[in-house]
Amino acid sequence: MGKTIDQWQAELIAAKNADPVIGTGGSSELSSTSLVSVWRLWTRIVASAMFDLGNLFDFHKEEVQSIIAKEKAHTLQWYVTKSRAFQFGASLPADADVYDPVAPAGDPSLIVAFAAAVELGNEIRIKVAKLSGSVLTKLFASELTAFRSYMQRIKDAGVRLNCTSDDPDTFQPTMEIHYDPLILNSSGQRLDGTAMEPVKDAVNAFLASIPFNGRFILDDFIAAMMAVDGVKVAEVTSAEAFYGGYSPFLIANWYTPDAGYLALDNTFFAANVHYHAYS
Repeated sequence: MGKTIDQWQAELIAAKNADPVIGTGGSSELSSTSLVSVWRLWTRIVASAMFDLGNLFDFHKEEVQSIIAKEKAHTLQWYVTKSRAFQFGASLPADADVYDPVAPAGDPSLIVAFAAAVELGNEIRIKVAKLSGSVLTKLFASELTAFRSYMQRIKDAGVRLNCTSDDPDTFQPTMEIHYDPLILNSSGQRLDGTAMEPVKDAVNAFLASIPFNGRFILDDFIAAMMAVDGVKVAEVTSAEAFYGGYSPFLIANWYTPDAGYLALDNTFFAANVHYHAYS
């Protein structure tokens, strides 16, 4: 918001008073303190003109921004931002891509907590997930249907979208953990009783730390296992991940989850992570 007429007039008066020629020591016409003196009335007239000019600039700026918003081709990040702005159960105004009213942060209608946009051939794939408590999960079928309708309405003309919200990719690590017997026992539990499965906790924490649709990096995973108190050597003999009905993918260096996020296979972990006392 621009300056008010009073603010513009105050600046004009201050500039006049600071001028060595026409300041307070000048002629009687310019040193009068009357609120209706001619010189003060002229500052009011000029201040009003400056106020109107400022408003015209503001209106022009809004008009230009509106034209740009309507004409520009949208980026992948625009689709991500719009995905997270989806309000489940709310009506979208005709010919608009913004809800009225816009739900405040934390509103339960804002169900999309995470989103990613990936350009694949002749389409853009939009991956989304929501939070159930603190756990990432896929949208319900009814939520995904509404989300797809919303994205189809706001997308650029001619753009093909593939909106998905899937169960997390499954992560299956095989590890030989060599532990300090002063801290952990043969089941991987802390001797002081503060953690029953600190290695498993570290795996889940690492998976949760990966940005949505970010890469799982094997070297970083090994470093996270080595950082567990009581773990002397974390030998990851294999790390695999899969989604849907596809065969597990052996992670040699990194892996980008198809669903955008990973979840540990607890049964696999229990059977394929072994503990050995380090000596």
